Amino acid sequence: MTAWLLRRLTAALAIVFAVVSFSFVAIHLAPGTPFLPEEGRAINPAAVARLRDEFGLDRSLPEQYVRYLGALARGRLGESFSQRRPVAEAIETAVPNTAVLAGAALLIDFLLGIAIGVFQAARTRRRSDVALTNATLFLYSLPIFWLGLVLLLVFGQWLHWFPVGAVTDPVLYPSLPLGGKLLHRLHHLALPALTLGLVGAAGTARFQRAALLEALGQDYVRTARAKGLRESAVLVRHALRDALLPVITLLGLALPFLLTGAVLVETVFAWPGLGKLAADAIAARDYPLVLATTLLASGAVVMGSLLADLFVVLADPRVRLAT
Repeated sequence: MTAWLLRRLTAALAIVFAVVSFSFVAIHLAPGTPFLPEEGRAINPAAVARLRDEFGLDRSLPEQYVRYLGALARGRLGESFSQRRPVAEAIETAVPNTAVLAGAALLIDFLLGIAIGVFQAARTRRRSDVALTNATLFLYSLPIFWLGLVLLLVFGQWLHWFPVGAVTDPVLYPSLPLGGKLLHRLHHLALPALTLGLVGAAGTARFQRAALLEALGQDYVRTARAKGLRESAVLVRHALRDALLPVITLLGLALPFLLTGAVLVETVFAWPGLGKLAADAIAARDYPLVLATTLLASGAVVMGSLLADLFVVLADPRVRLAT
């Protein structure tokens, strides 16, 4: 177990290092350059040269890369070009908002997805199962940004049921009591979380239905039925536990989906999280901020995969990790 964990941690560090290195080269070779003025505004070339010298962009790419790795080894992420503040400070401000959004979306994804999958497996080949199969396939096929725009237009702009963006209303929020502040935040969170969670739930439901139908065909399920147990008990107490193991792996794979989806959803809903921060940094060619968000995202993905493997072992003692 210890040897396996050490190998996985070493591989995780290597993957993160490779992703950050590739991103460093890609962002520097991409078209565009930092410190460009807004359209219609002029800028003194001497000022641009001074800024490039200040941030070390006038040096060769290999030298910049070595300097970046040295700073990263000392825990320094640099200073944001566009925000003119330490990158760590910008990340610290954005991460809690993305964590709340991703956590809410993850709950919607797996609670709703597993419930729909169980419901379909219990009524396989009936009209309700066929209808939900088509509905989940349709929902899973929708681009996240398009679904977000539709929800924003219908429930925010037309019906006025939910706010159209931001985490809170800066005017109303400070005057609310504690309970009112919580409800206010949940009200703003609803549409972004549903946008991320519903698409994920559609995929989880299809995955859970297939896993549960496979489990229902096993010998131990037939034995449970032969003992006279009710079908609901057979489904929930026996088949579902076995069918949840692949879903645990799916939980680890959901992190890349949440992080990439957060870039689109946070941009659509003006949600000041890590995704919007990364999108704005890419548009501004803010190299330190882009690399910091890439580092954080890749680290979260590989750790999610590692935790999923550990959860499978805890959930099923029959599984043994290779040593």
